[in-house]
Amino acid sequence: MHLPFFIARRYLFSKKSHNAINIISGIAAAGIAIATAAMVCILSVFNGFHDLIATLYCHFDPELQVTAVQGKTFEADDAVVRQMKSHPEVEFAAECLEDNALFLFRGHPLVITLKGVDKNFEHVTGIRDILYGEGSYRLQSGEVYYGIPGIGLAAKMGGANYGTLQICAPRGGERINLANPIESFSVEDILSPGIVFDVNQRKYDEHYMLTSLAFAQNLFEKEGRISSLELKAKAGTDIAHLKAELRKMAGGRFSVKDRMEQQADVFNIMNIEKLVAYLFLTFIILVACFNIISSLSMLIIEKRDDVLTLQHLGMTPGRIRSIFMTEGRLISIFGGAIGIVVGLALCYLQQYFGIISMGDGQGFIVKAYPVAVHPADVLVVFATSVAIGFVSVWYPVHLLTRRLLSSPSAE
Repeated sequence: MHLPFFIARRYLFSKKSHNAINIISGIAAAGIAIATAAMVCILSVFNGFHDLIATLYCHFDPELQVTAVQGKTFEADDAVVRQMKSHPEVEFAAECLEDNALFLFRGHPLVITLKGVDKNFEHVTGIRDILYGEGSYRLQSGEVYYGIPGIGLAAKMGGANYGTLQICAPRGGERINLANPIESFSVEDILSPGIVFDVNQRKYDEHYMLTSLAFAQNLFEKEGRISSLELKAKAGTDIAHLKAELRKMAGGRFSVKDRMEQQADVFNIMNIEKLVAYLFLTFIILVACFNIISSLSMLIIEKRDDVLTLQHLGMTPGRIRSIFMTEGRLISIFGGAIGIVVGLALCYLQQYFGIISMGDGQGFIVKAYPVAVHPADVLVVFATSVAIGFVSVWYPVHLLTRRLLSSPSAE
């Protein structure tokens, strides 16, 4: 066994003449363990919210979305678009046209985002799983068009059964005629199918209305054009690989985004919050490591005679120094390992039993804080706690042992 490690292990577990050294060492390990467990739990909660929001968006957002790099719309019959649709790993492709529209409801103007979709939209997304109401999912029946609002938008309109609406959109390239403003707008009638969708995201629930692609193209005067092509991959397909292949096909003309990239703002904010929490808890671990420095300082003073004996027996200053460095590292490793075990135990208890609830559970999507343990985060947390412990003891140990070895009694 490596001699400095053997001596450091004996020093760590043996009884000291001053009991305070054992107490401070225990406090140091406990401080690191608590901070490490807190970091595991908090990062896992962030992961839980991240995964929860991702599952909410999957009911409305496609796995892959193709949009134009320049301009808002593009030809649905474009050669590259046809090539993407026919890709062997694409199971369904939905053509969509999305833009702002306006309608008057009981004398109040409401600006909405109208999204026209074709018949494949229900296969590309999980829209049927978030429909509520007494009606049925339908967007067009012959020459009659229907509009399915988000649940928040429906609340502003008095409910899912809003009857018939006149939806307006400004004609492209025309100035508003102040004498007769209605001439500057394209106007179409839309009916209620008696249902609403609920994504649990204000962006969609309070502003979006789904309708037929043909209705949107007529209203916005964009015949044969779409604003996005939404794709669903076949089961077992590597989405990242398919996205890379579609981007090669696009040749810089089209942008291909997965679900995370479609909601980049939301997930970027969550990642920043997670990073800030990680840095804050890292600082707490650093503060806990000051207890290791105190413990080692007292140990070096207590073992002065042992150090002199080892020096007279021929042990080099570097190996003597490594004894105390190793003990500080052992404390940080034990503290980090205990913290990981405790943190994982708390995460699994929360995951399966929901110990900590979100208020009274009403008005929230889930009753308890969501938790998702990611192995990569656990490894990062353990590496962080150990690395901070290693680094924090380096300078104090070098300083104290150099003074001890250079003192007159050491000669």
